[in-house]
Amino acid sequence: METLEDIKKAIMDDPQNQSYTERGIEPLFAAPKTARINIVGQAPGIKAQETRLYWNDKSGDRLREWMGVDYDTFYHSGYFAVIPMDFYFPGHGKSGDLPPRKGFAEKWHQPILELLPDLELTILIGQYAQKYYLHQKGTVKLTNTVYHYQDYLPEFFPLVHPSPRNQIWMAKNPWFMKTVIPDLKEHVQKIISR
Repeated sequence: METLEDIKKAIMDDPQNQSYTERGIEPLFAAPKTARINIVGQAPGIKAQETRLYWNDKSGDRLREWMGVDYDTFYHSGYFAVIPMDFYFPGHGKSGDLPPRKGFAEKWHQPILELLPDLELTILIGQYAQKYYLHQKGTVKLTNTVYHYQDYLPEFFPLVHPSPRNQIWMAKNPWFMKTVIPDLKEHVQKIISR
């Protein structure tokens, strides 16, 4: 698979994704060759899948605010790749969306990343991305990982999900907005202003 189109076709042809392909749903990710920052979240939400635009919701608004970038820069600058743990909406669960499907990232992330030679930073949003990319085993707490975010720099920057559902978590962890977010903005701005 030498091009992004080859990879996309292989993803759509994969039996694991057959039900989506049959309904005309394409994998939702972005991987411009010029990308410098990769954002790895859980999976597209239903609104993102229906509108064919990743991070197209309140969580996306907050994520852009955290990074200090506007809508146009996020979607049209070519600086940002968005390669979630699953490229399809996994469905609704009892308390939010279902988790990304197992084995999906293992199969598809590396071929895409090989086409992105200029990546400098990978932002890991939530426990699924962090456990996979940081090779975490067992019951590592997301709060602990995010608190110690500097241990994973310069390659990775772990974050809590920017969902409005995490207001309580942010109220309990005021250090996040005081320390982590200003540092995230600084890292992002340095990378995209070169």
